[in-house]
Amino acid sequence: MNLPKRTVMCVVGARPNFMKIAPIMAALEDSTPLSLVHTGQHYDIHMQALFFQQLGIPEPDINLEVGSGSHGWQTAEIMQRFEPVVDAAAPIAVLVVGDVNSTIACALVAAKKQIPVIHVEAGLRSFDRSMPEEINRVLTDQLAQLLFTTERAAGENLLREGVEENRIHFVGNVMIDSLLDHRSKAVAARETLLQSKGEAAVEACGSGYAVLTLHRPANVDDASILRGIISLLQRISERIPIVFPVHPRTKAALERSGLDQTLEQISGIFCLSPVGYLEMLGLMSESRLVLTDSGGMQEETTALGIPCVTLRNNTERPITVTEGTNTVTGIAPERVLAVVDDILVTGGKSGCTPELWDGKAALRIRDVMIGWLKSLGNGGDRSGAG
Repeated sequence: MNLPKRTVMCVVGARPNFMKIAPIMAALEDSTPLSLVHTGQHYDIHMQALFFQQLGIPEPDINLEVGSGSHGWQTAEIMQRFEPVVDAAAPIAVLVVGDVNSTIACALVAAKKQIPVIHVEAGLRSFDRSMPEEINRVLTDQLAQLLFTTERAAGENLLREGVEENRIHFVGNVMIDSLLDHRSKAVAARETLLQSKGEAAVEACGSGYAVLTLHRPANVDDASILRGIISLLQRISERIPIVFPVHPRTKAALERSGLDQTLEQISGIFCLSPVGYLEMLGLMSESRLVLTDSGGMQEETTALGIPCVTLRNNTERPITVTEGTNTVTGIAPERVLAVVDDILVTGGKSGCTPELWDGKAALRIRDVMIGWLKSLGNGGDRSGAG
């Protein structure tokens, strides 16, 4: 195992992590030695290569190639494969982002070995412990020595949970750093994508369309719930065409239940294979509205000023509702349809840009980390930023 030693070891595992790690590594590359570990939690090699290329992420020093599995199996497997990597490389610190299983698994390994953990996107809370991601968020924040937040409410959550104030730093949202860096390239990527799908797709999207993403277990794993959502989407598609890049988990659920055939018969829904970052950003930026159960897309639509309908009962990103363009509807048909109809008539919520969502979050992270790392090198307090 030929790994660089004594680095800040950055960890990614799933596609949402890629957009967060890219600006961080770019900001830090001239300030401190870095290494990159990809756990392989999302394991589509083509999509990984495309995201890395589009976002300018360096090739990982190692890919653990864990792949898919249950939450317990996947978390345990990541820990088993990550531990010898940590032993071999002896990192100065382990930096994790977001709330996927790779985040908590690698934070646990590092913490048990007394290696400082840095958590980017800390403090977000849905207050719904039935969500696996909520468990990952809460536990990672308890393990982290340095916590970077995207909104002020996240810092308040951490203080209530007993995290010392000097560990918490409000820096803004690194996902928005990536969005602002790449937005100018995204429209062209969208045009290329649609043209590759034929005249029908280009024509359907010419007069306005909605973008849909759907992947949460609560929405797709139960066939009866998924059937109800497909019925709802059919009604929405009678109002506005829907472009639907289908997540692998959702594709498998549709095929298990036979709903893939039902979906194919709905003329107003255009299903796509998973698309790259630029293509998705382009689709969102030119859409009339977005329907999603994704956390990151709630933030991206707020930054883009595009109305977002969140097909969940709660959100860990409340600023997208209070200041942004997001409306949390759940999946009750009449509620969703009422919000969609209002958007189509009035344009929906206009929102505003949240504080420090200005494309400079990674630079603020860099500035904090430089001082913090110096304190570690001088034998300083490893419990906080100092």
